[in-house]
Amino acid sequence: MTTSLRGTLGGTLNVEVLSEGVHSGAAGGIVPSSFRLLRQLLDRIENAVSGELLDFLQVPINADVRTQADRVVSTLGTTVLDRYPWSGNTRPTTTSLSELVVANTWGSSMAAVGLAGAPDPSNAGNTLRPSTAVKLVFRLPPSLDAEEAANRVKSVFEKDPPQGATVSFDLDTPQTGWHAKSLSPSLLASLDRSSKTFFGAPMMTMGTGGTIPFMKMLGDRFPACQFFVTGVLGPHSNAHGPNEFLHIDTGKRVTCCVAEVLADQATMP
Repeated sequence: MTTSLRGTLGGTLNVEVLSEGVHSGAAGGIVPSSFRLLRQLLDRIENAVSGELLDFLQVPINADVRTQADRVVSTLGTTVLDRYPWSGNTRPTTTSLSELVVANTWGSSMAAVGLAGAPDPSNAGNTLRPSTAVKLVFRLPPSLDAEEAANRVKSVFEKDPPQGATVSFDLDTPQTGWHAKSLSPSLLASLDRSSKTFFGAPMMTMGTGGTIPFMKMLGDRFPACQFFVTGVLGPHSNAHGPNEFLHIDTGKRVTCCVAEVLADQATMP
């Protein structure tokens, strides 16, 4: 069962140094590369070696989160890593599986998901390009205010542009994450019973690195409500990818669990 979802903020960071492209031999050494300046700006937010982001994009990690991560690792083992299609000898920044689960569910991260202003390498000429733009997506800890974080990220990027370049960070709508309140003993017992019935194993809980924006909205609108959030995504489900799929047998068992839990709630005094 999902106990937390990270928030997200996205935006396009653009660095412009010229009004049009010029020959790199004629301009190199005089006109700065927009790509180099872009790298400087990214380094303001992210440590290029560790991947860690600035402190205002982090939250304290409580003991319950770490205990939950340890339990997840005791069940999933190296699946925490093996579910990704690693290339060559690529590896994460730590060998601690528990720390990786915590980083994926309660840590912050930044990914460059799109690039503009540069041609395909096979079509590239010896031109010093006028600008470089990158689409960035940040994943934020579940309890972090995404709106406040977005404004601070924008300020870090746009303040004091390197070498006076024209810099802009155009924000998408930020989305704050969500984390579940404690569930009642009766609901926990129902969840555990249904898991044992249809999966032959106790119910497990963990956070999810992705974002479902309306969960924060529902949590604010119904503060006393208990939420049973689950799904069928697993290793190789490839959510949002061209080969996305759901495991049918697992889907049937999850559906049975949901039905049994709903039936239990309907018959409780």
